[in-house]
Amino acid sequence: MPHSIAILGASGYTGAELVRLIATHPNMRITALGANSKAGQRMADVFPHLRHLDLPDLQKIDEIDFAGVDLCFCALPHATSQEVIRDLPKTLKIVDLSADFRLRDPAEYKRWYGHDHAALDCQAEAVYGLTEFYRNEIRAARLVAGTGCNAATGQYALRPLIAEGVIDLDEIILDLKCAVSGAGRSLKENLLHAELSEGYHAYSVGGIHRHLGEFDQEFSAVAGRPVQVQFTPHLIPANRGILATVYVKGDAARIHEVLKSTYAQEPFLQVLPLGQHPSTRHIRGSNFCHIGVVADRREGRTIVIAALDNLTKGSSGQALQNANLMLGEDETTGLMLAPCFP
Repeated sequence: MPHSIAILGASGYTGAELVRLIATHPNMRITALGANSKAGQRMADVFPHLRHLDLPDLQKIDEIDFAGVDLCFCALPHATSQEVIRDLPKTLKIVDLSADFRLRDPAEYKRWYGHDHAALDCQAEAVYGLTEFYRNEIRAARLVAGTGCNAATGQYALRPLIAEGVIDLDEIILDLKCAVSGAGRSLKENLLHAELSEGYHAYSVGGIHRHLGEFDQEFSAVAGRPVQVQFTPHLIPANRGILATVYVKGDAARIHEVLKSTYAQEPFLQVLPLGQHPSTRHIRGSNFCHIGVVADRREGRTIVIAALDNLTKGSSGQALQNANLMLGEDETTGLMLAPCFP
């Protein structure tokens, strides 16, 4: 019998991406779609590209009957998610796509997000959802906190290198480009076509981007000492994709071997031959992450480049990957879609 699935925040980009992916899943059935602002509407009216699917109508979250629901995806805005999840049934498995449960230390959460956490008990039990590195914990979890899309991309490039000690931990520069869908579906002046097209710009410059909280937490835990990367994100006029270019001090051949060895058995992480580098056009709409390693002209310096789709592997695809583990399904089920090209 298929697992019964609810999606809260179904009128946003990540909610729609979850629907698109779960539609191909043989063992999941969407039984509830929550979206307070568009309650009463059909999903086909909100997202016409999904009109071929037989889906329940959108409804207010507090009107959803969770009896019989096996797992709930929460694709709600930051701060809203924690208040909703706090009041959900304690027996319900949950994958949260917001930032609300990513940071383990409440003080660090307050530092990066500017207010106290409203669901500390839930925060304490949440498992960080970077699937390839927390697989066993995710299988046993009730609540999984999906990573930030930027944070996931940077970690896939760097975690194995930090763990194996093949790079200088005090000389890591992470230059990242993210497509506009990473900013969500809410109307914002700076995301209007005339404001965004025909150029791109840096944002959250100087170490104030909230995903740095995740980098600090995860990299420091792996290294066993504080690690702070230099990180600058950029907004690009594209709908999907993240490209992270990481500059490190270390031998390119050794770095490539570590990444290749670490990800050899991972179905979604593909390390390119040494000297080749990835493009967002080759992972668009998929749950794959491509990683390339190139030796810099200066001896002992290396460039690592990672590309993934921010809506799929960076968010909804990763969420489904985690849900598969939590429900005892094969991890890749519903996720082996080939990238869209061109």
